[in-house]
Formats: sequence, C-alpha cells, structure tokens
Amino acid sequence: MKPAPGSRVVVPRGISLALPGREKPYVMAHRGNRAACPENTLASFRRALADGADVLETDLHVSSDGAFVCIHDPTLDRTTDGSGPVEARTLAELKALSASCRWPEFSSERIPTLAELAGILPPDRGLALELKSDRFLEPAVGRRLGEELSALGVLGRSVVLSFSRARLDATRLGAPRLPCGWITLKEARPVRGVELVGPWWPLLLANPFYVLLAHRRGQAVAPLDPSPDSRLWLYRLLGCDAVLTDDPAETVRRLGRPVTGDGPPSPGR
Repeated sequence: MKPAPGSRVVVPRGISLALPGREKPYVMAHRGNRAACPENTLASFRRALADGADVLETDLHVSSDGAFVCIHDPTLDRTTDGSGPVEARTLAELKALSASCRWPEFSSERIPTLAELAGILPPDRGLALELKSDRFLEPAVGRRLGEELSALGVLGRSVVLSFSRARLDATRLGAPRLPCGWITLKEARPVRGVELVGPWWPLLLANPFYVLLAHRRGQAVAPLDPSPDSRLWLYRLLGCDAVLTDDPAETVRRLGRPVTGDGPPSPGR
C-alpha cells in the first residue's frame, strides 16, 4: 500500500537526533571515507570511524530477496565487477561480487548489508540512511526497516534521508519512530514534517536565516556539501548540526579535533 498522493504524515514529538558526548557539528562521513577507500564498503566505514566521524552516511537498496544493502547506484556497473540492476540480484549473488570500485588493493571488499554496517557502529555514533529505491514507497518495506534497526539496537541513532518526500512519507507510515530527513536542491526555506533538513549549501547563502528557522521548529540541519572544508566557518557560524564530507579525516582536522584512529584498515578487514 502506498500513501495517498499529497498526503503527509504527522511527525511524532520528542524524537532526538542528538549523540550524547559528541561535539556539533557532527561529521557525517559520506559513504564512509571515499577519499581513502571504495565507497560504501566496510573498509570505508571503518576508516571513517577511525577518522573520528560521528555519523556514517550510506545508501540503501533492497535485494531481490529483501535484504537491505549499502550501495549508491541502482546498477552494479560503476562500483562492482558485476552489471545490471542491484535489485534483480539475491543477497547471495550480490555477495559474490567485489565492491572495490576497481581499486585492486580492495578487491576482497563486498557490498555490506545494513546489519553488517550496524555491527561495526560504536554505541556513541549514528547512521544516516539514504533511501535510493522506490521499494521504499511501500510502507511494508519501511516497517521492515524500522524493525531491523530496532533489532540491531540502532533505531534511536538512525535517520533516513531522501530527495523524495514520497519515500520518506511511506517509510514513516511503516516506521513512525524513525526520524526522516529531506534533501533539497532548490527549496530555500526548511519544509515542515521532517526532523532533519539537508539543503544544498548555496541555499544557506540565499537564506542566511535558514538554520535559525529550522531550529525554531526543532529541526536539525545538515547541508548537502560533500566537500565542506572551505565552508566550515560558515556552517559553524550558522549553527549547522552536521556537515557531510567525502574525507572525514581532513574535515575532523579542520575542525580542530583529533583523528582517533591510526590510519586506514587493511584491505578486506
């Protein structure tokens, strides 16, 4: 069952996106550390955690047998040694592929499941899950996602993201306790009905009061800017809650924080 066209779901009150003990703006690792490792792999996520990232951002598709898998594209061609649609393959078929993005030293990396990603998440870090598939227009899929996050013990530290309000609304119907974040390239005012807003960063220049208005509504702000380092001063000045980055090690350094790890994991770890 899909939500009725134009429908909106009431946002539950009292949902917190805070990570106690972590300093804002949170560093949100875009597909892990994709500057040092193949994107959306366990190597990339482990590296981002070692860098000191506060939130791991990834992309979700659904395998043909219903598993939530971390991969950006709808097809396998760019990031794996396979081809064709992701969602035409079973989990076992997806796991047979290398997800190395053609980096020879990472040839043993595989497409992670959501459960595998949650399994390496420290208790003080969060997850941001971008819904890349129209399967998330089915509230039943959103319900399964919420149930899995709850069973994995990370529901209270997770947020789902999308450019599609329809995907967010359908997911909320299935998982009303799961916070939602809307990403936008053109809306210069924070929209209602979501807990987090992700405006393309020039929109904050077009509307310097964007963050203030969002905060008055109880919404968090994470600008869409995977190369944020030259604008960190702006995001701190405006009071943004998180910054997205392709290179969390460099962003952590620019924020004057220690990189907590000792370098990248060995390929295939």
